[in-house]
Amino acid sequence: MKIDLPDAEATTRLGHAIAPLLAPGDSLLLYGPLGMGKSTLARGLIRALTTPDEDVPSPTFTLVQFYESDPPVAHFDLYRLTRPEEAFEIGLDDALDEGCAIIEWPERLGEEPGRFLGPDRLVIEISEHGDGRVATVSGAGRWEDLIDHVRF
Repeated sequence: MKIDLPDAEATTRLGHAIAPLLAPGDSLLLYGPLGMGKSTLARGLIRALTTPDEDVPSPTFTLVQFYESDPPVAHFDLYRLTRPEEAFEIGLDDALDEGCAIIEWPERLGEEPGRFLGPDRLVIEISEHGDGRVATVSGAGRWEDLIDHVRF
């Protein structure tokens, strides 16, 4: 599925649309170059699960931020990882045991990110499209069917 994202507001709305479908054990994998809106999408999703004014800093330097929501959500930025196994050191497995994970730069998990994640994964690749962006959305596990329920 492809979704046009003409501006940051549209990217935020996509996060809001995904939020109510999340369940414990889910991973949301966000691919795309710097500046494509991965953090904007994550911020929209987290604010939909918490409060509209929730402070949602980019976890670029902390690597992970945890949020008390239903389900609990952890926002990971793996850009600075040097080895896939470092994801465990910062709590990826614990986050998935207790809630769901939003993962920016999942390619840092290696060629088979599924070996670190559960079976239920939503994959969003954001790329340039004209003056805006386009999100290419796919899923594994329960997300194969849920993609059709994302109302944007």
